[in-house]
Amino acid sequence: MLIEVHILQNHAPSNLNRDDTGSPKEAVFGGYRRARISSQCLKRSIRRSDVFGAALGRRGYRTRTLPELVRKELEGSGLAPDLVNVAVQKASGFGNKEGNEQKPNAAGVYRTAQTMFLTDADVAAVAAVLKEAALEANTPEKLAKVKAQDLQKRAEDQGFRPLTVDIALFGRMVTSEAFLDVDASCQFAHAISTHKVDHEFDYFTAVDDLERTAEDSAGSGADMIGDTEFNSACYYKYFNVHVEGLIDNLTGEGLPAKDRRPVSEEDKATARAAAADAVGALIEAAVRVSPSAKQNSFAAFQLPSVVLVEVRPDNLPVSYANAFVKPVDPSAREGIVGESAKRLKAEVETLTERFALKADPRLLLACDPDFGICGVTRVQTLPELIQTVRSEVLQAVRHA
Repeated sequence: MLIEVHILQNHAPSNLNRDDTGSPKEAVFGGYRRARISSQCLKRSIRRSDVFGAALGRRGYRTRTLPELVRKELEGSGLAPDLVNVAVQKASGFGNKEGNEQKPNAAGVYRTAQTMFLTDADVAAVAAVLKEAALEANTPEKLAKVKAQDLQKRAEDQGFRPLTVDIALFGRMVTSEAFLDVDASCQFAHAISTHKVDHEFDYFTAVDDLERTAEDSAGSGADMIGDTEFNSACYYKYFNVHVEGLIDNLTGEGLPAKDRRPVSEEDKATARAAAADAVGALIEAAVRVSPSAKQNSFAAFQLPSVVLVEVRPDNLPVSYANAFVKPVDPSAREGIVGESAKRLKAEVETLTERFALKADPRLLLACDPDFGICGVTRVQTLPELIQTVRSEVLQAVRHA
């Protein structure tokens, strides 16, 4: 089963996703320059949102602070402080395949060579391996001679560790043998504007509040001046979730044979429920949450105008981005949002008919009460849409 989500969302002036120069990200599509929000930006805004966290509870975290997280685990384990210090240094070598240990920073804090997507279970496993090695070595000098690469192998040999739902959804790739790579079960497109975009500049000044009150000429003029780029765009957003892939990640059945563990019916039932909750939380967060960049200056918190969800029996994804190859004309009678919706409707209906695309159900949540798409069922509220999708996930998995 593949769940596909298509969103039209018009944002007021903003700079939601910046490039290395601070300008709003952009892309050329159909020969015209478009506003763009990267898939990485969209995924992070969802993953770290209160909406997503409240629905799913404990999440993973991207970090280089594994050594210091291990220190917290070991300090309460009864291990001698000098052994803890060497073990923490060893943990800094878990960030690469070679096990190269890192030097501490000026504050004496250790970091790994790469940022890794970890769970509490990962940290606990590394701490357990290091504690065992420390007890075997018995002295800091002997522990210092143990290769971090060998310690990583010990952690790898522990096999499958339960994944948090966000890692099961978004996947991870690490070069350390201590942690398993996970294929993402969802795919996110870069959001692009349905129309061509030209950037604008906000010229701003700042003044000294106290000097402004002075009676002499020293209080006149700006204390500083600057400018910031922004744009306003109606975005087409698309992502999908492969439900069976998500469940396999949660149970461990999607891993290479050597890393799998026996999976009970209870494990499968738990994963089924978690997958349904995850899909619902992902859709809710994608609809409700906006990227945070420059929001203190622009507050561009607009909700979508159209949300289309299609549940396909096969893993054959279809994006409707080509509806906007020819940019929408902002002067059209329906305006940017209305014209974008018409374009989306036409593309959905045409591709569905021409290519006999299968999807059931197909659900539409739209602000315009008169807007509809042939063969698509309208829902009245976001909770209704989410509950319908959750039910489909549970029902389909039970009969798989």
